[in-house]
Order: sequence, then structure tokens, then C-alpha cells
Amino acid sequence: MTAQDVTVMAREPEVFAPVGEHFEALPAQGHDEILLRLRMRAGREESWHVALLHAIGQWSHPNEHVHGRYWHYVIDGEALDWLTLAQRLCLEIPDAMPDRELEALLFHGQLPERVGPERFRRMVGPYRYTALLNFHYGVTVEEALQLLTEDAIRKNRLACCYQDSDDLVEEAHRHLYGDTRAALALQFLDETGGSWGKDLESFSLASWHEFTYWLFKRRIRKWHPARIASDTRRGLECLGALQSGATACPAYLAAPDGDILEEVRYRPYTRR
Repeated sequence: MTAQDVTVMAREPEVFAPVGEHFEALPAQGHDEILLRLRMRAGREESWHVALLHAIGQWSHPNEHVHGRYWHYVIDGEALDWLTLAQRLCLEIPDAMPDRELEALLFHGQLPERVGPERFRRMVGPYRYTALLNFHYGVTVEEALQLLTEDAIRKNRLACCYQDSDDLVEEAHRHLYGDTRAALALQFLDETGGSWGKDLESFSLASWHEFTYWLFKRRIRKWHPARIASDTRRGLECLGALQSGATACPAYLAAPDGDILEEVRYRPYTRR
């Protein structure tokens, strides 16, 4: 895997097209047919997780209102929150999988069998696989990096005999992104036209994902590749520690090579 594979243009313009409140449900592929095929195949013609991954590979709604809630799958048109999509699709096949396997998937991202990156990529398709990588590095790893930075600042303050402070989050964001979280949130909301809330207190989970991905892209643009590589590696290590020693890069994700973190780069998608 090359550095370009980490965060590249992952959006399919004809599928993940922004309209309406955030995105418009597209008349693509017939989602009723996708759901019907999932119900027919999961646990019968093939393993439930294989049928699920094939359904994810065919799904084109970036978000939807269903089952009494709003589901947001595609972050900034580029990053796929595949576990949220998996949760929504699993509601269609409640009897197809054991509870423990469902919990392992939704809480830990673990499939019931080892699925390597090439097989996973074939099942969900190259665009969605790259979008999944975008979410992993741009949201999941970025959140771990933020926590790690806050902890480092806290330890430094305690070593200097300073009292703990509620400003740790602001200091961590200033270190990573060049400004406080409050100031960055205002800039984010201004750039997105207030689509994701009025302030931090009004943020939903989808808003936080959008904000975190926006911060990730800001960090990629702001710093030298060597620092980006170092910070990303630290985020991966922190994520592994948070997952009780589990790998920060599941088997179905291409594990970063030794040189991939030397020049992590983001290729912005040019909206058409």
C-alpha cells in the first residue's frame, strides 16, 4: 500500500452526490432489491457477513432516515462509516447472525472470520474500500491522536506541578491544528454553512465525525510530511492501546508499510 492509498479521492460522483439537507437519496441501484437480496442470502446461500459486505458494496445512499433515526454513512463525500451502514443493514437480518458476532462487529469492527484486505476490497469495491480507509485514518485514528495529545499535555502539566485544567482539549487542538477547538469549530461551521449545528453543544455524532474529518484534512495541509507521519503513527499506536492490545489496523484493512507513514498525503476531491 502506498501513501496515496491512505486518503485519496474516494467519492463516486454519480453515487455520493450532495443535495438536499446534506445529501439526497439517489434513485440508484434499487435499494429495495439490495435489501431483498441481503435477506435471501444472509445465513442461507452464504455467510451473513459476506452477504452484508456485498450489500455495502452496492449501497449508494450517503444517508437516510429509517427505523426512526437519521443514519449518516458518508463523511464529507469521501469517508465511509461502514460500521454505521453495517448496523443499519443488520436490522434487516436480525436472525441471520449470533448476538456475539453482531456485537463483535458493531463494537470492535471484528468479522467472524479473518478477511484479508484484498478479499474485503473485492467484496465492497475499490471506491468504498478507499472511502473506508479515509474514515479509519481521518476519524478513528484522528480521535485517538487527539486523546493521546491531551494525555501528553496533562502529564507535562503535572510534571511541572501545574493543576489539571479543562483547557487540555483546547491546548491539544492548538498543538495539532494551530488553533483552539472552539475557534476551529466556528471556522468549520462557517465553511459548512451551519449544516452541522450552531455550536459544539449542538453537535450530533454525525457532526463530530464531519468536524473530526475536517480537522484531519487541516492537519494534513498544515504540517510537514515528516510530522504528519509521526503523528499518524502515534495515533495508530494509541488506538491499538485503547483496543486492549488489539491491532489498530484490522485484518481487512491494509496494514501500513514501514514507509507509508513517512509521507501521508491527502488528495482533496475536486467537486464537480
